[in-house]
Amino acid sequence: MGDDNHVSGLQLRTLVTAEGTLELSLARIPTPEPGPDEVLIRVEAAPINPSDLGLLVSGADVSAARSSGAGEDMKTTASVPPAYMRAMAARIGQSLPAGNEGAGVVIGAGANAQGLMGKTVALFGGSMYSQYRVVRASDLLVLPDDATAVDGAACFVNPLTALAMVECMRLENHTAIVHTAAASNLGQMLVKICLEDGVPLVNIVRSPAQVELLRGIGAVHVVDSTAPGFQQALTQVLIDTGATVAFDAIGGGRLGGQILSAMEAAAVSKGDNLGRYGSNVFKQLYIYGGLDPSPTELNRSFGFAFAINGFLLMPFFERIGPEAAERLRQRVAANLKSTFASHYSQEISLFEMLQPEILASYDKKATGQKFLVRPQKA
Repeated sequence: MGDDNHVSGLQLRTLVTAEGTLELSLARIPTPEPGPDEVLIRVEAAPINPSDLGLLVSGADVSAARSSGAGEDMKTTASVPPAYMRAMAARIGQSLPAGNEGAGVVIGAGANAQGLMGKTVALFGGSMYSQYRVVRASDLLVLPDDATAVDGAACFVNPLTALAMVECMRLENHTAIVHTAAASNLGQMLVKICLEDGVPLVNIVRSPAQVELLRGIGAVHVVDSTAPGFQQALTQVLIDTGATVAFDAIGGGRLGGQILSAMEAAAVSKGDNLGRYGSNVFKQLYIYGGLDPSPTELNRSFGFAFAINGFLLMPFFERIGPEAAERLRQRVAANLKSTFASHYSQEISLFEMLQPEILASYDKKATGQKFLVRPQKA
């Protein structure tokens, strides 16, 4: 094995105190020797996804974050509002690593994993805002020879979630999909997947610029939730497409209820399976994000043939089984630079993740602003 195997590496840590303070810091972690079925990865790239921010930021008011110290001794603090502290109960006082996914190069391998030495690999294994990770070889996705760590850094969360949405649609006998916050990296991937697979897709966005962005990559049905007549326009595209399953990244507010109401109105307009309590056409809303942390509002104008559930990638993979999950993973690997390419607005180091102004920027979760962490960057 190489000389890197016995060095220590920096890792970002996040902690919430009982007093309601978020503390972000760096810790130097010893690099363990890989076991027989394990490999040592030099992590070279890891994205900041909205799903990372719950653990990383914990609802803190980062607009007022303060930093102290310098270099490896730097610490950034921010206040966690009392409304969020109840949800933090299980993690109070624990210094935790973060970062769901990333990619790097195998620089050490156990006896049964020697064939992976020198390979560029991707991993969905947590603790990826680290310079080094020791993981099971079976958890890796080996990237194509022409792919870099940057190419593969975000090949799990967004690509596989988008594919899982289409898989879920088919599994539950729906024929078209509604997606919110559709101009996101994930949303753009879903547009490309649905075009490739011939699946009607209704994209809900939040500005005229986002409408043009999606139309520019081939999206057929795009509706702006901020435009006058949004509800009528949404109902019409649901009549046109017959979509009865929606995946909502917003979570809070009225949008989920508006989608279900529009599905009901579309079904009623067609006279589909009408009964005493509205249409019997089943309508499914999956909430998979929380871009709006406010309560979810439902006006209950969509009859009784509906369901609202959460949607997470790994539980869905357990539902479909390892063979189907591997099929989706291989589709990502084969189309890493086309359908599933991610684009980043800024690359930052582990040190820069702690800088208050950069922290405030990546916590905004703004469409078109996606940050890539480069743990080896000074």
